Amino acid sequence: MTEDRPEAIRLRRSALYLPGSNARAIEKARTLDTDAIILDLEDAVSPERKNEARARVREALKAGGFAPRECVVRVNGLDTPWCAADLAAFADVPLDGILFPKVNRAADMDQIAAAMREAGVDPSVSLWVMAETPLCILNIRDICLAGPAPSCVVVGTSDLARDMRVPHTPGRLGLLPALSACVMAARAAGADVLDGVHLALDDSKGLEKACEQGRNLGFDGKTLIHPSQIGAANRAFSPSASALENARRVMAAWREAEASGSGVVVVDGRLVERLHAEEAGRILALQRQIESRARRG
Repeated sequence: MTEDRPEAIRLRRSALYLPGSNARAIEKARTLDTDAIILDLEDAVSPERKNEARARVREALKAGGFAPRECVVRVNGLDTPWCAADLAAFADVPLDGILFPKVNRAADMDQIAAAMREAGVDPSVSLWVMAETPLCILNIRDICLAGPAPSCVVVGTSDLARDMRVPHTPGRLGLLPALSACVMAARAAGADVLDGVHLALDDSKGLEKACEQGRNLGFDGKTLIHPSQIGAANRAFSPSASALENARRVMAAWREAEASGSGVVVVDGRLVERLHAEEAGRILALQRQIESRARRG
């Protein structure tokens, strides 16, 4: 079960966007308690600063010091004049993932894979994709199940809300079908999925509710735009004390049942089958990764 393979769990409770042109923010990221950093060369960087940002991010990654944080670079889209140079710049530097924006069709995945191969990107580098357009949402199933499948789907709620003409309401009512579609498609592909950003920096209660909603929708974590948002995301997407206690009880009872040759067991008056034990194992493995992350700093 997952509990026996904790390496199968990658902590992605919090993923902080950092403008590739902001040297100070990149330096500070080495000390932040975020699980992942997304070094952005796309939306956060003006056209006249693309080359400067690319060089700065490359040098920062070569210098290292970000571990145990996952390092992902959001490159410019395939249809831009910067994408090829972006990929080539990161073919020989330590990097965990490359995030592609504006992925709209399953056929885009073939083009992305070809571009990464042509640039010499190491095959171990994970492929992440943005889900940020109505066309992408309509095709998200095929995108996730195409070859190569993404390891992580990142929902771009700001672009999506604009294109759908959906207001930014506290409950995100107009976005709920799209959010659930992304979660379902990612799960079908065995991928992780991250919720979109919360834009109001002075709205801590709203952020907490958004994180809670994302967790309840099935997301693995949330993308962030400021370090002050990290704590709320990490708390929301970590197992609660009661969830951990229940998972331990379920696993203990399930192991006893397996030892006796039984396929079911009752815990606290509830029937427990293999599927419940597997989810309990996932929760415990996640907690072990959190504890390991805390020890590494």
